Amino acid sequence: MNRGTVICIALMCAAFLLCPPIAAGHAEDDPVLIMLMLDELERRGSGSDKEDSWDAEAWIGKDLDKLWVKSQGERAAGRTKHAELQFLYSKAVATYWDFQIGVRQDLEPSPSRSWTVIGFQGLAPYFFDIDAAIFIGESGRTALRFEAEYELLLTQRLVLTPEIEVNWYGKDDPAIGVGSGLSDVEAGLRLRYEIRREFAPYIGVNWSRLYGDTADFAGATGRHSSDTEFLIGIRVWY
Repeated sequence: MNRGTVICIALMCAAFLLCPPIAAGHAEDDPVLIMLMLDELERRGSGSDKEDSWDAEAWIGKDLDKLWVKSQGERAAGRTKHAELQFLYSKAVATYWDFQIGVRQDLEPSPSRSWTVIGFQGLAPYFFDIDAAIFIGESGRTALRFEAEYELLLTQRLVLTPEIEVNWYGKDDPAIGVGSGLSDVEAGLRLRYEIRREFAPYIGVNWSRLYGDTADFAGATGRHSSDTEFLIGIRVWY
């Protein structure tokens, strides 16, 4: 674990412990809450090209201060291709916006990578959900991720969600097949039916493309630089 990661963990702990306490008489006005969400649990593709993926998050805290856990990854042919875990301290800094700082651990592909995370998450004008973060890793590695999604309510139960994710890296990392500059873009369109608000099956399509040196690394191992897949999944939260 690098020095930046250790410093970041210390800052998270200090910030959470130093949050202004709420008087006992007002405890009910700002209770400790918990949220668990499996935003995406889905199967993409068909036949021998099937792939399972997940995107989940959870938080615990009060109105202004929370601790977050985020996880995402993919599995194919019985092995994990990508697995990522983040632990973040989140502080509300404006209406609908949180500043987040923490750590990210890439468990797969091997060798694993550790990062310090600095980012913002919130609701932009016109109700776009935004999650943007800068990652600082060992040996001068840097990365930037931008995610956006929008929920279009077709009926009281039918919701159409377009979303996009863009990843950028500051330097080549051939050991895990990542190139500098714009690395990959992934866009999806999912249509879900909310049997209950907390449980919704969905169908959709997902498009992804690799760019630059990342595409070259993929080509050298026989992988495609662009892919379009149909998908089916469920969304659950508590």
